[in-house]
Amino acid sequence: MRPVFVQFRCIPGKTYEVADAIYDREIVSELYSTSGDYDLIAKIYIPEDRDVGHYLSENLFDIPGISRTLTTMTFKAF
Repeated sequence: MRPVFVQFRCIPGKTYEVADAIYDREIVSELYSTSGDYDLIAKIYIPEDRDVGHYLSENLFDIPGISRTLTTMTFKAF
């Protein structure tokens, strides 16, 4: 499993609905609200045999209320 971090910018007033929908999909390891340019950040483990872009698009990016995402790939844990 490869961990990635995905930040979500939500339509104003929709952050809690987006967070609930993300949790309902049962694919995030951790989900936090954040300050700054994005409203939420999630840690997601991608199966080794899956393409990261396709996996995220198929499982998360169709949630209503998301206006933008930023995915950060990880390479090595220290």
